[in-house]
Amino acid sequence: MHCPFCRHPDSRVVDSRTSDDGASIRRRRQCPACNRRFTTVETTSLSVVKRSGATEPFSREKIAGGVRKACQGRPVSEDDLALLAQKVEETLRSSGSAEIDAYEIGLAILGPLRDLDEVAYLRFASVYQAFESLEDFEAAITVLRAERDAPPEPAGSEPQESGANA
Repeated sequence: MHCPFCRHPDSRVVDSRTSDDGASIRRRRQCPACNRRFTTVETTSLSVVKRSGATEPFSREKIAGGVRKACQGRPVSEDDLALLAQKVEETLRSSGSAEIDAYEIGLAILGPLRDLDEVAYLRFASVYQAFESLEDFEAAITVLRAERDAPPEPAGSEPQESGANA
C-alpha cells in the first residue's frame, strides 16, 4: 500500500477492525518513511457474469428490485426484501468464487423467496424458469405442496435402539 503523503511503497498495519456489517475491514496504517498514519478500507469484490459475457459488480439493490416485482400485492415488506437480498449475497459469497454467473443468482434467489412467499416464488420462477404452459405451473405447485406437507425431519436426531439396558 503506497503512502498517500510521501508515496513510499510500503506501510505497516497498526490496527485492524471489521466494519459493523462485517463486509469490510478498516485498517490503520503507518508509513515507515514519513511516520504519518492513514486509514484504508478493504472489501471483497463480487462480480456478476451476464449472459452476454459482460461483467458488472454484484448489487443487493438489483436483487431486491427484481424480487420486488414478483412480490407486488403480496404481504412482503422492504425489510423482508433486504433480508432476502442479504441471504442471497451470503450464499453467493460462501461459494468462494469472485465471479458468479447470473443464472446462479436466480437459483440462489428461489430458495429464500419460496420461504418468504409462495405466490411470489411462483411468479419469479415462472419468468426465471420460462414456464410455457399451465402444466409447468401445476408441476411447480405440486412440488411446493409436497415440500410443505412433508413431515419435518428432526435435526441431529439418531435412531433409538430398542431393548433393555443391562
